[in-house]
Amino acid sequence: MPSRIMGSCRTGRDRFVNKKLLILKERIEMELGNIEETVQQAQDAWKEAKHFPDQQRHYLNSIALNLHSFYNGLEHIFEMIARQIDYSFPNGERWHRDLLEQMAREISGIRPIVISTVTLSLLEEFLAFRHLIRNLYAFDLDADLLKQLLDHLPNVFSHVKTDLGLFCQLLSEAANGNIVQ
Repeated sequence: MPSRIMGSCRTGRDRFVNKKLLILKERIEMELGNIEETVQQAQDAWKEAKHFPDQQRHYLNSIALNLHSFYNGLEHIFEMIARQIDYSFPNGERWHRDLLEQMAREISGIRPIVISTVTLSLLEEFLAFRHLIRNLYAFDLDADLLKQLLDHLPNVFSHVKTDLGLFCQLLSEAANGNIVQ
């Protein structure tokens, strides 16, 4: 974050920027709560599908939708950060991948990394699934792939929550003038 953001609140403009940082922090935390709900719904649907084999297709659709929502919610957070902090949002055919990679890079003088390289690696399979699910008919869903993603989901979400929690803490500290360049 630039020194005008990282420094203490001295002017009306600084107070405005600091308020924007706190609002962004709140939005990230709210979105993380929504994402956590999608994680739980996907896991619950898998458990329920075992009890109703004749309804399994409906449960698989629900799981796929929630897995898509998981990544989509994270992408929404990354987009807010890219637009409001980085002032740079990727474009072109690869913008989804570029945005994910942007979050794993420090932007000198602007902000530290948002997600670790470990989290980046873990999220790549969910990015691939996001692309797959948007270009697939629901009746072509692969239950084994959904199960694999569900098995990885708790660990991936744990990494994401840790990384974004640290980033939110930095936003809060910057907004309160506790970070010095």
